[in-house]
Amino acid sequence: MASAVIDVHTHCLTEAWFDLLRQHGAPRYTVAEVRGGLRAIHLDGAPFMTPVPAMFDYGLRLAAMNQHGVDVCILSLTCPNCYWGGAEISLHAARIMNDDMAAAQTAHPDRLRWLASLPWQYPELALPELERTATAGAMGVMVLANIDGRSLTDPHFEPIWRAIDARSLPVLVHPTAPPGVGAMDMARFQLTASIGFTFDTSLAVARMIYDGFFERYRKLRIIASHGGGALPYLISRMDQCFGNIPACREKISVKPSEYLPQIFADAVVFSPAVLDLCVNTFGAENLLYGSDYPHTIGDMPGCLARVDGLPGASRDNVRGRNARRIFDF
Repeated sequence: MASAVIDVHTHCLTEAWFDLLRQHGAPRYTVAEVRGGLRAIHLDGAPFMTPVPAMFDYGLRLAAMNQHGVDVCILSLTCPNCYWGGAEISLHAARIMNDDMAAAQTAHPDRLRWLASLPWQYPELALPELERTATAGAMGVMVLANIDGRSLTDPHFEPIWRAIDARSLPVLVHPTAPPGVGAMDMARFQLTASIGFTFDTSLAVARMIYDGFFERYRKLRIIASHGGGALPYLISRMDQCFGNIPACREKISVKPSEYLPQIFADAVVFSPAVLDLCVNTFGAENLLYGSDYPHTIGDMPGCLARVDGLPGASRDNVRGRNARRIFDF
């Protein structure tokens, strides 16, 4: 019998959160119509996140799960998360979504779980919210790959990372619009979705590796979104740089690829060949099924079909066994 399917990368919103963003996100975050008639959230004029009806409707989600054979979804707030609006608004935005996801888990405990969002810019607020959400049933934490332009390895965030590490919580590192999105002319063709997001994740996790992050935080379980960004393609280049550029050896003494056993990735990739590359890079024990549902490019059935195309043990590991191992089910 095939293993249960656990989707570790799937998103939700509420109208209350969306209203708060529209009221307090300006001037950097705005909402405007994009080609095709949908409304999208823009950063510095570049669209990067398109809310769709299923994000706001758990009934539609459960119907999709039933249709495509997904047993459990681990919910998270998508970008731009709650990193805007000042301290009070940021905390309020996080609590709106954390409370909504906790209520969804209570209503559907066999089908829905969730990852907490935190006001990372304000550690004095983020730490109590981490405690509150852990008590409320959060299975881990979701963090964007940059926090209002700041790197995740910024010393400002160390108290939060220490607290997460002490709890051995999984952390989904999810991209948002990368810094400089306006200067990179990503508004045209909505390039943030196709290129910017994977760049954001790749930069964040590469910094973690070179910064000695996985030496300092031994109990962390980092899940790099979208197949680890471009890391499967670039990790050998990172090794080459480590061997030839002294700056790359400033904080670590082993090759970047030697940290891969400490890093997980999801299977939100869109071809079998790329999925095979992820398996070869991270290992079948460190890859987790995800769908990016219900984003416009999310693909619950397609991502699952590609996972189901993996050979026996690898297939079952990625479908759900790995998620059961690293999350507290």
